[in-house]
Amino acid sequence: MVNRERSFFLSWEDAFLAGPGVAGGKGWNLGRLDRYGFNVPVGGVLTSGAFGEFIETNRLQGELEALSRAITADQEIGPDTSLMLENLRERIKNGFIPSSVEEDLTRGLSELGLTECPVAVRSSASSEDSEKASFAGIHDSFLNVIGLVNILEAVKGCFASLWSTRAVAYRRKMNIEDKEVLPAVVIMEMVNARAAGIGFSCNPGSGREDHIVINANYGLGESVVGGQANPDQYILDRTSVLPKILEKSIGSKKVVTVPAPSGGTLILTEGELNPEKCSGQVLPDDDIVRLGMIILRVYDSLGEYERHQDVEWAFDNEKFFIVQARPVTSLPRYTYPEIRDQPEIWSNSNLRDAVPMVLSTILNRINCDIINAMISAPGRNINYPVLPGLQYTKSFRGRLYLNISALQWELYDMLNMTPGETNNHLGGHQPEITIKERKYGPREKWKIFTRKIYQFLLTLHTDRKAEVFFSEMREVYEFYNRKFLNSLTDDEIIGIINDVCIEFLKYAPLMSVFNLVAGISLSVLTKLIDKYFPGEGNALANALLAGRGAITSADQGYRLIEMAEAAENDQEARLFLESNFSLMNSILSDSSLFKKKFKSFLEEFGHRGIYESDVINPRWNEDPVYLLSNVKEMMGRISTADFRARQKETRENAWQLINNRCPALRRLAVKWWVRQTVIKSGKKEMARSEVVRFLTLFRAVCLEVGRKFTQRGIIDCREDVFHIALSDMTLILAGHWSGQGLKNLVSDRKDRRKELESLSPPDLIVDEVIHHTAPVLNKTSRNSLNGLGVAAGKASGKSRIIMHPSEGQKLGHGEILVAPSTDPGWTPLFLKAAGIVMETGGFLSHGAIVAREYGIPAVVNIPGVLRAVPDGSEITVDGDGGKVII
Repeated sequence: MVNRERSFFLSWEDAFLAGPGVAGGKGWNLGRLDRYGFNVPVGGVLTSGAFGEFIETNRLQGELEALSRAITADQEIGPDTSLMLENLRERIKNGFIPSSVEEDLTRGLSELGLTECPVAVRSSASSEDSEKASFAGIHDSFLNVIGLVNILEAVKGCFASLWSTRAVAYRRKMNIEDKEVLPAVVIMEMVNARAAGIGFSCNPGSGREDHIVINANYGLGESVVGGQANPDQYILDRTSVLPKILEKSIGSKKVVTVPAPSGGTLILTEGELNPEKCSGQVLPDDDIVRLGMIILRVYDSLGEYERHQDVEWAFDNEKFFIVQARPVTSLPRYTYPEIRDQPEIWSNSNLRDAVPMVLSTILNRINCDIINAMISAPGRNINYPVLPGLQYTKSFRGRLYLNISALQWELYDMLNMTPGETNNHLGGHQPEITIKERKYGPREKWKIFTRKIYQFLLTLHTDRKAEVFFSEMREVYEFYNRKFLNSLTDDEIIGIINDVCIEFLKYAPLMSVFNLVAGISLSVLTKLIDKYFPGEGNALANALLAGRGAITSADQGYRLIEMAEAAENDQEARLFLESNFSLMNSILSDSSLFKKKFKSFLEEFGHRGIYESDVINPRWNEDPVYLLSNVKEMMGRISTADFRARQKETRENAWQLINNRCPALRRLAVKWWVRQTVIKSGKKEMARSEVVRFLTLFRAVCLEVGRKFTQRGIIDCREDVFHIALSDMTLILAGHWSGQGLKNLVSDRKDRRKELESLSPPDLIVDEVIHHTAPVLNKTSRNSLNGLGVAAGKASGKSRIIMHPSEGQKLGHGEILVAPSTDPGWTPLFLKAAGIVMETGGFLSHGAIVAREYGIPAVVNIPGVLRAVPDGSEITVDGDGGKVII
């Protein structure tokens, strides 16, 4: 290996380790690509230190500094400065390469076998190909350079190109100082390209992020990059497991660039080309799909599924080589025209309840596609012109965020909901888009009215068929779950992954419908009560719902209490709970009531788990320790009778108030809507449970792939599969990649995950500026924090800040649980808490529904509450008034 501290020429491996400051943006990205197993031509990087050595040896430092002072950002480059730049470029081209640099370069090229091979010599400045600036077409590159003398001349040409008029003007426009741009130079073997071009993991013209765009021409890619040819253009849909070709535009291709025999390139024009070939398709369909998969993998590997990539590729009739990859620095905003000139608002509001964590790599694309399908479904179902390909969610620092701007506009335009009403439905603390007041004529009013009626009828139909849908989902799960995954071929596994994703997209939108139905029911119930109890409708509705429902995520808690009670009277069970939890079968007899109840629990709820929306997390039927620990802690402290008595008291107190004040018909209506709200909330939670069942199936498939990949030696253990992207997995299973470099990719992703987990996630991103919501203390009302009261009653006690269910042992019985958000994995902790406080959430979030059912006072949607409430302090949760008193 070359000594990196001494050498001016780096291998791809050393370029990766050296970073962009030494290897330049292009060289560092190529080092990353090589490290992650992409086909990168043999080559290396002449470091930016070589340029410094060159400048010092040729005594050009003073001239560079004078030019930097002479050309400022607020002045145009005039004739005098143009002449200064031209003179400087000539001095650089006529300068001589220091012997130390030439020796290192000669040795490095010789070790790579490139001394007499045709190579590409390409600029790689330190700020080039970065997120801030692409420098596309700014600096010079030289193709088909043969021999050391010509390589040295090309290197000087790259150095000189930093001082062209266009390069200096670009730096001034981008506010990049000259000293920030230190040139390294990439030197790589020329690919014997039958075809070449560029590809994007998005559509750079329209801004659509669900498309891959590929431009292709015969010969070298220079004719495409330089805009000299009219190439083929292929547009692919990237939302399916394997990209699908949507559109092919066959270009005329009347200009083709090829290597010249003695070095450099030749441009062949129409008269020199085969007309039939020019009019034909450059890449066959199978190769288009394969290239699309590779571009997606570049996006996942270098862009971390957050920064779209611009990729230059070459094809030698067998392999696709990546010769450059850089972030797309400017993408048109793809949204509704009416809000295009307004700030773009992204929030973690509604998503933070279910997926607050940094998500595993394998789920990146699937999660976004599922949420996009869920959110767009209501509009598509009523024939609202939903913008095709609109992204309702994106990943930022590994976490998911919702496109609040688009949601607010759609619901206003579709159903006349104000942005404020949308915010109330979602929870969170986000600004509102500006809407112009509309004067609706009879036609517009009729359109909105018919949409609402159609939405109501469709929702009613879906609601009535809920059990049918749930049964279908279970049948699909059982069908695939019965398959012997370890006997399947790679192609068959791709088929199953594709089928499971299709089923996801088919059934996931049902969650939106059940959310809507549950929301309507609760809203109607609240308004019915509020007419006779102004301002108290929410609190009384919450009280009436205590202990009324068949809520699957609440049932988990009831069943755990029953197990704790069974264990109290079962000596074997008590012995088991004090021992190693893995010894169940050896300690507990088959007649043990506790054992029967626990096995029954796992049969019904074993597919669930802590933060179950991410398949990286084990399911309870794989690792029940968390459940058993909670059962052990409940013994002798919680009883079903006491729990039910508290719920009954809460309910009866509310009914007494209503019976005393409301007329008979209103009482009947309230009773009917209580029942409807209970049923609808139960369906909402059941829909989530069934979707999680699909995730459990997908986890099983992933683990089988992990087993196969471990056997092949391309990952270290089967759980590493959760750190590979879907594009990685499918390329290997399809036989297009051996998996070489996958271990490096997994290792780097694990490190990146730890880094992201240590960061405090912003609540909002507005026009790419992050915002953390600060707590607002109401000092006029006994130092209270205002939120949404989602479960009735008041409770006082010590606050206990719990960031993850695994910290549940810190929560004492009768303390106040203060959490960022909750999902069904938190349910056992609810049973210990006297009250619940959450930073995010709404009336229909999981935590709200379960707290209402349990009759535990709860206040949610309090910005910054985790910073405002000291751990262990005495606080009061006022679920009726929606306040937390410190």
